[in-house]
Amino acid sequence: MQSILDPAILFFVFGLFAGALRSNLEIPPQIARFLSLYLLMALGLKGGFALHQSGLTSAVSVSLGCAVALAVLVPWLGYKLLSRRLNGYDAAAIAATYGSVSAVTFITTVQYLDSRHLPYGGHMAAAMALMESPAIIMAVLLANLVRQKEQKAAGQAAMRNTPLSHILHESMTDGAQLLLLGAMVIGIVTGESGHHAMQPFAGDLFKGMLSFFLLDMGLQAARNMGELRGKSPWLLAYGLVGPLVHASLALALCWVLGVSEGDAALLMVLAASASYIAVPAVVRHAIPEANPSLYIGMSLGLTFPFNILLGIPLYVNVAHRVLG
Repeated sequence: MQSILDPAILFFVFGLFAGALRSNLEIPPQIARFLSLYLLMALGLKGGFALHQSGLTSAVSVSLGCAVALAVLVPWLGYKLLSRRLNGYDAAAIAATYGSVSAVTFITTVQYLDSRHLPYGGHMAAAMALMESPAIIMAVLLANLVRQKEQKAAGQAAMRNTPLSHILHESMTDGAQLLLLGAMVIGIVTGESGHHAMQPFAGDLFKGMLSFFLLDMGLQAARNMGELRGKSPWLLAYGLVGPLVHASLALALCWVLGVSEGDAALLMVLAASASYIAVPAVVRHAIPEANPSLYIGMSLGLTFPFNILLGIPLYVNVAHRVLG
């Protein structure tokens, strides 16, 4: 209940309420864009500072390697499954949403571990930042491939020979994604001095900016969530069953590679969570063909409350039983 009563979450609930009432409250698009860029920059800096502090030990490298592997495996498997039922754009957007991570879910899990005095590595903040990137890159890449197939089917032969390197360049140089990676590198390079210098920006302001962003997400979700009605029940089931499968994949990988209990629990939570900051911010602009009511509605309306209320204690206790 304490996590549910977090101000940022309550602003999201308020946004849902205002949207359900069809209020004219709205966040101007340019302000929403700025908020998304700020949050990506702050997340990247936090991950870089944590990685600078912990250093690249073998245990850190294994944990970060697991995080990157999961960030590639989860969206790839999700796209393969979802593309059987949805168009390529929606499949790519949802797969990326569930392949990326939720910062609030991560923070709630850290507090849960602290309350139970379970140790974990500070570098896991860097793992969270790293897991934002592959899913977003894959989403843009897959969407570009879908566009190529559509143009080819329409007889636009000029697109047939577009090299894969061009598609990768477009995906890797997306502004929001590049900002996240650049901020993380800057955090690693500047270290403790950079942490102190950027604390008012990346630390003190973060919660307020996140609350403002979640207000906008609540408004957007409420205004689009109605389109979930009438969709196949299996799609909604994916929002609940998917996190359990993704967490199980993380647990299996951690068990094979000998990741510690606390780090494994956080990796399970990261794999099971769905993004509502980085991916929606990028997908809105990079894949406008995708339906926001699906990837925002599923992540915020189903997966997020499930993880907060049931998922976090489940994942931590399973990690303790298997790896403790």
